[in-house]
Amino acid sequence: MTPRLQVRVTTEDFEPAVELSQLEALPGGAVASFTGLVRDDGGLEALHLEQYPGMTQRQLEAVVAQAADRWPLLGITVIHRHGTLPVGARIVFVGTSSSHRVAALESCAFLIDWLKVSAPFWKRAIRADGTGEWVEAHHADDARAAAWRPD
Repeated sequence: MTPRLQVRVTTEDFEPAVELSQLEALPGGAVASFTGLVRDDGGLEALHLEQYPGMTQRQLEAVVAQAADRWPLLGITVIHRHGTLPVGARIVFVGTSSSHRVAALESCAFLIDWLKVSAPFWKRAIRADGTGEWVEAHHADDARAAAWRPD
């Protein structure tokens, strides 16, 4: 069975329960998910995410294809938002479905780790006092993604 792969890059909010119900409807025994939110990071008012439309979609699709090749999955859903998102807003959803829990859990972790370092989004923190700064990459995120590389 070919897995159901869904990738959306959007300004629109999403409902994790709706996305999960679609993955649960597949004939598997395990669904894993991750939902990322804009966190209150010491005076943060919002996070502005910029992206380059065709390039971002293609990069996310490539990472999803890697997961589909690596694990026996029935479905993958990846949703990543862009635009200005206030504290508490949903940014990203990753969901995977498989007949086995290990494949669902590992592929979900792989996807979020790789999206964190390879998805072409530029993030600007917007502070309550009107100041802002570009968010730099974190070495810990690079290390987590590197751990998924085959030996």
